[in-house]
Amino acid sequence: MKPKNGMFIACVTLSMVVFDAASQCSSRKPVIFNFGDSNSDTGGLAAAMGYEFEYPDGRAFFRPPTGRLCDGRLVVDFLCENVKLNYLSPYLESVEPDFSNGANFAIAGSATLPKYVAFSLNIQILQFRRFHNHSLRLQSQGNKNFVGEDGFKNGLYVIDIGQNDLTAAFNNVPYDQVLQKIPSFIYEIKDAMWGIYLLGGKNLWVHNTGPLGCLPEKLGSLKPDASQVDQYGCIASMNEAAKAFNSQLQDLCQQLRDQMKNTTIVYVDVYSIKYSLIANSSTYGMKSPLMACCGHGGAPYNFDPKIKCRDAGFDVCEEGAGPYVSWDGVHYTEAANTIVASAILSTKYSTPNLPFNFFCNN
Repeated sequence: MKPKNGMFIACVTLSMVVFDAASQCSSRKPVIFNFGDSNSDTGGLAAAMGYEFEYPDGRAFFRPPTGRLCDGRLVVDFLCENVKLNYLSPYLESVEPDFSNGANFAIAGSATLPKYVAFSLNIQILQFRRFHNHSLRLQSQGNKNFVGEDGFKNGLYVIDIGQNDLTAAFNNVPYDQVLQKIPSFIYEIKDAMWGIYLLGGKNLWVHNTGPLGCLPEKLGSLKPDASQVDQYGCIASMNEAAKAFNSQLQDLCQQLRDQMKNTTIVYVDVYSIKYSLIANSSTYGMKSPLMACCGHGGAPYNFDPKIKCRDAGFDVCEEGAGPYVSWDGVHYTEAANTIVASAILSTKYSTPNLPFNFFCNN
């Protein structure tokens, strides 16, 4: 990888870890299926709605934009690179898709509930079921652009969802009522994991949700006072709700390990990684951890609900002036995603502590 101009040494070093320590898949070709929201959407919303995202999205790597709500690569892109896999094509992409190494069902804005609203997690699982059935038929007919039976059986199933559920739950609702809604979100994830398992999936990789209260969008919209934030300036109640969600998600993963025979379920503590990035941003060479690079309004958050990134009149930080954690107030920058991916690949935040390439080497 060629480091970007102006990127701090800490970020460059961590970025190189993702690439230079690439995992070898010696037993079989790696195949990944991803389910989630905008944190891992590689262009699904753009394909579904006919959107054409423009500059400055993608400016740090892809040029032009690819439908990712980021200035470059997402965590899932770095995970694919680590096992030398092509980036995942969105399931709904009709222009030159390649589904031989899996597919991405994640769509920006997705949540676990409401269940039958596009593009909820349930809808993504229904899409996967259809994709599974048609892929097996097409692959058996000699079409090499689709996954075969071995790929579905031994592939990795990544789930990264929940942030939008918590955001919606906080809409004019007291904190205790937000907590009461969490089990219903967890149930939908459980249902999705069972759906994958019943179709033969045996390797599940589950990300918990990040520190919601540290997002510039939440801080800039709610403008919390000193009594509502923690020592790093994040909204404490939102982060506590995220931790409650994550605790129940971890319990679910343990429960399903006991119920699903011959299945590996890896739970990844993304919250701790992202919160550490906020708390120790200067150590990582990151700039203004609670301020969006792309937005409007300037310090402290550069987020204005009336003029958001991609709206007419938005401002964007100078390219190469030093990496920000937040790209647009909701999504992370490529520089931040590099650090998050490196931490994930270290296995220190995974239960069990398995290397990312376990699914294609066993």
